[in-house]
Amino acid sequence: MSLRKRMAEYGFESNDDYEYRIRCLLKPRPKGLRCGIVEGSAGRRKTSFATALGHAHGFSHVLYHDFSQADPADTPRETLLMDVEDGEPIIPLSAFDRCVSEACALSEAEDTLLIIDQLQAAAFREHIRLSRFVAGGDFEYPLATLRANPKRFVLLLISEEPVFHSLAREAFRIWTDPEAGLVEYPPDTFGFDDDVVPVMHALNEVFHHVGSSPTESEYGRILSDALHGARSIEQVAQCLYGWLEFTDFEVLMDKTCQPRLQAVVDAIFAWHGEDSIEL
Repeated sequence: MSLRKRMAEYGFESNDDYEYRIRCLLKPRPKGLRCGIVEGSAGRRKTSFATALGHAHGFSHVLYHDFSQADPADTPRETLLMDVEDGEPIIPLSAFDRCVSEACALSEAEDTLLIIDQLQAAAFREHIRLSRFVAGGDFEYPLATLRANPKRFVLLLISEEPVFHSLAREAFRIWTDPEAGLVEYPPDTFGFDDDVVPVMHALNEVFHHVGSSPTESEYGRILSDALHGARSIEQVAQCLYGWLEFTDFEVLMDKTCQPRLQAVVDAIFAWHGEDSIEL
């Protein structure tokens, strides 16, 4: 099974093939850690990509930290606790530090992926620590340093703002927004005969017009619902908007799209053997 299909099983569906990009990310580096920056403009699609990649690629451990989530367990860094064994002062670890330390420890023996999300919400000092971590493999704490195994450790960063330059130059960037190219699916992909081809051709004209490229599951749901329920321009538009992740309802209902939607309605009536009556 291809990586694209495996990732779809774990929640990230795309028509794009990420095989080569992932090979570039996972290629051993002569120095430092393997690090990627997951980019794109579409909400949490980046997070979905990162987590699906971790499971689809077979990492033994996939750890996740979101800087936008408050950490109620955090203790102010200036507050010192006493170690119960030797009485030495220690600084409590934040949720971020605990996540990184766990990932470093697990990477000693097993393949480990660490996902750092919403990096723009982190204090700048954390960007600097991550930059040094990726460049050298050592994660610095106030009183200790942990090391990740570069052969088994991979770091993925997600940020809604540009990443600190020194950190970005050490990472391989991956763009996750869907490409505009439309996949031409044969009717039997969705369990239909060739008599449904005119409906699919009419739908494809709409997809081209609005700049959308439905995935296989999206296309199958749209085709099924349109054939078995849509009888008007508005209903076809609602069906498309309901299943397409990346589309604008106002664009679908724009007057320039109306003739293409009407062509879909006409093709649906013809498939049913009925006449379309336009009021």
